[in-house]
Amino acid sequence: MYALLKPIIFRIQPENAHELTMKLLQFACSIPGLSWVLKRWYLVNSKGLTVEVAGLEFPNPVGLAAGFDKDAQWLGEMATLGFGFVEIGTITPVSQSGNPKPRLFRLPSDEGIINRMGFNNGGMESAVERLKQRPEGLLVGGNIGKNKVTSNADATLDYEKCFDALHPYVDYFVVNVSSPNTPGLRELQEKEPLSKLLLALVARNETKSIQRPIFLKIAPDLTDAQLDDIIDLVSETTISGVIATNTTIDRSGLKASKEKVESMGAGGLSGAPLRNRSTEVIRYLHTQSQGTFPIIGVGGICSPEDALEKLDAGASLLQVYSGLIYAGPGLVKQINRAILKRQSVD
Repeated sequence: MYALLKPIIFRIQPENAHELTMKLLQFACSIPGLSWVLKRWYLVNSKGLTVEVAGLEFPNPVGLAAGFDKDAQWLGEMATLGFGFVEIGTITPVSQSGNPKPRLFRLPSDEGIINRMGFNNGGMESAVERLKQRPEGLLVGGNIGKNKVTSNADATLDYEKCFDALHPYVDYFVVNVSSPNTPGLRELQEKEPLSKLLLALVARNETKSIQRPIFLKIAPDLTDAQLDDIIDLVSETTISGVIATNTTIDRSGLKASKEKVESMGAGGLSGAPLRNRSTEVIRYLHTQSQGTFPIIGVGGICSPEDALEKLDAGASLLQVYSGLIYAGPGLVKQINRAILKRQSVD
């Protein structure tokens, strides 16, 4: 079905196409019985896929990466597509419109996406109202960030506000300091400010009756020395793990012409061009840390083979986003089947 729709979808501006596609899925799921049929088609239900990470039991290791369902609008629809978990956000304390449009671009020859969305979202309060109606049994992560107008000196306050608001309604948290689309945000990845931020959230977590796992989402553009700092910080702050990786600012090795890429302007690159670097980061973190913390692998997963590569590199869980745009929603099912097939061979 997606193969038939894809040429039409790709004629529409990417951000509009995203909204239209999700409205169509919403409509389909509103038809009595069709949501059940879709779930039966896409969900691979097997005990062999169950993964326990950070004290949470995931029905399968394939999740939806942050950025796709920023405001927790489509949790029910995503549950029908067979995801083991869904990550919402990035959520900020106050709603913001993000960067000017157009801000989302396709690179079909590379199976890549460039975005400079800029944390566009409806704010934490509207997200909470939707999360109160979240589907039963679906694991949901909350990806949190700071508002654009908030200085880095005051960033911790923004993260704490989001943490407190979402805490009763999500299963785990992701601290996003690695988006390239909010000015100055990546400066928070430096060891000293990042340590301060993570320790503040860990302390906040310890005051709650239930402690939520906290993951740190990092950029693929970090040096080995910076990755070593991340490994140290995970140990020192006692957070649960790392999500590797966010989008990249690197434009090397693309098939698309330099003129075409430059015409799209600044932004983070995701999809197939990110695959090798994100896998390198996962492997480095897993090897250097001796597997002492879980890694959620994301970046360039466009096929079952890409997913298995991430798992082999040391990822405990996976997330997809750009791969869905090129391969379609059947990608989740294909990955889960590939994992089961390899288990039966082993």
